[in-house]
Amino acid sequence: MFSHVFIGISDFERALAFYRPLMQVLGTPERFCDDQRPWAGWQSEPGPRPLFLIGRPFDGEPAAGNGQMVAFMAKDRATVDRTYTTALANGGTCEGPPGLRPQYHANYYGAYVRDPDGNKLCVACHFAE
Repeated sequence: MFSHVFIGISDFERALAFYRPLMQVLGTPERFCDDQRPWAGWQSEPGPRPLFLIGRPFDGEPAAGNGQMVAFMAKDRATVDRTYTTALANGGTCEGPPGLRPQYHANYYGAYVRDPDGNKLCVACHFAE
């Protein structure tokens, strides 16, 4: 369905320090990083798309949008927990700790964070323990 998802950031080095360890926990390999542009991208498996991209907005306006959220799929609940902990350790803020959210469905286990720019992210596992 998606070709790519692009998240606007204001400080590339800070964002890279946040997203690199996050994507490593999720098992999503980095496809490229261009400090000059600046932007970076990670490729889903088996690839080549969709891509997850971060970079400064082209128009130079503020980056974070209210009401937007990107949700990453985790292979298991332990990955949700590790991703949440990694996000907080690298400058993220809590928007909802890991746990079951039965209002979505019986096996929905998710966590919510904001990146250093305020972009809202979710990591979710849809499988029973």
